[in-house]
Amino acid sequence: MSDPKARSRKNTVDEIQQAIAQVQAGQGKVSISAVAKLAGVTPALIHNTYPDLAEKIRGLVGKATRTQRDAKHDALVREREINRALRQELAESRADLAKLASVNQVLLNEVALLKGVATGKVVSILQLKGAGV
Repeated sequence: MSDPKARSRKNTVDEIQQAIAQVQAGQGKVSISAVAKLAGVTPALIHNTYPDLAEKIRGLVGKATRTQRDAKHDALVREREINRALRQELAESRADLAKLASVNQVLLNEVALLKGVATGKVVSILQLKGAGV
């Protein structure tokens, strides 16, 4: 009599391959442990009895890791470019601010002078020359 829990090698391979597909489709973390749990076998069984499937899973893990690394690198490059543009904009804004502050100070001085001339507290040199003094 055969053990009712006994599996055929072909059934086990099929179950492991189905588990690999399910883990990939589920967007979960691909690992030998996750596949083994889903297939109802031990990770050691996959490592020792089905090294070709273990290598396939390791390849998927590497691909997933590479994909994540590349995505993070691309995001970092984009953020650095945004940062560079913002720094340039900040430098231009600071230059504009300094220029406007200078123009503003000149205008404030001119307004003060004109107020003084209008109230008679300040005498314009140009008016004195015209009066023949």
